[in-house]
Amino acid sequence: MAAILRWQPFAGPRAARALHRLVGADRPAYAEAKACLAAGRGDGAAMCTHRAGDRVSDPTGERPADCGCGLATAPTAASAATDAFPESPAARRIALGRALLASNDSLAASNRAAFITAGLPVVNLLSSPGSGKTALLESLGRRDAGAGRLAVIVGDLATDNDARRLRAAGLAAVQITTGQACHLEAAMVAGGVRRLLEHGLRLEALDLLVIENVGNLVCPAAYDLGETLRVVLLAVTEGEDKPLKYPAIFHGADLVVISKIDLAEVVGFDRPLAHANIARVAPRARILELSARSGAGIAAFAEALRAAASRPLAGPAPGLAR
Repeated sequence: MAAILRWQPFAGPRAARALHRLVGADRPAYAEAKACLAAGRGDGAAMCTHRAGDRVSDPTGERPADCGCGLATAPTAASAATDAFPESPAARRIALGRALLASNDSLAASNRAAFITAGLPVVNLLSSPGSGKTALLESLGRRDAGAGRLAVIVGDLATDNDARRLRAAGLAAVQITTGQACHLEAAMVAGGVRRLLEHGLRLEALDLLVIENVGNLVCPAAYDLGETLRVVLLAVTEGEDKPLKYPAIFHGADLVVISKIDLAEVVGFDRPLAHANIARVAPRARILELSARSGAGIAAFAEALRAAASRPLAGPAPGLAR
């Protein structure tokens, strides 16, 4: 869907007060309702067609019917800010018809092609912060003597703490620090792969590559990294309704891991309800329960990864809605 942006040569601190001009006539309807409610018209959403940024008079000289919200009859702070920045003679509209993630998807396709050529399955491991992604990989590395053929690309906003933990567990790991970015992107993964190669690893020599994504259940759902399999963790401490609150990321999962299962009784975790909620948003996903601390379920998780590694590699992971 094409978006309309209005370009204005704004500069300095005044720009922030007029940022709403960038959305022009494409403000969502809820903005109108919000404006009416702010003006004291409790049910404004049902009748108002005015916007908080509308000018007091329209260019045709015809004033729209007054709904009583006050936005068409008196200047508001928002309209005053708008009037302070009349359109430049050079103002123009630019129609953007390109998908916002087209560049990322193109790079993800390149990543996937490289992985398929190397015969390397790739797991995108996702969860909230603190759900146990790193602990799970540590447990896997310490348990499996063949973990030397497993490499990890770790994403965090700052520090290389997780990569150091994984290396201490016997895994090859490189850290990507994203700064302000709340997710990994395909270009970052390509950079991580280059760093693995610089450390002397060959993709063809690996059995599995795991991308430990930034802890976040929102943004990472939209970004294809070139993976074969998406694994989402749900810790028992997060509550049974987490899949219903963040359906997109669970819907895209091939495997959902319920982690920290050793704490289930302590926190009153409702297993049947959690399974039902996962099945509701991710009916095709397999569900495993495990504890990185006690080791329960780690063998089944390792077997699930081996099964993923043995299947033919072609195209995006089945759970990806691309």
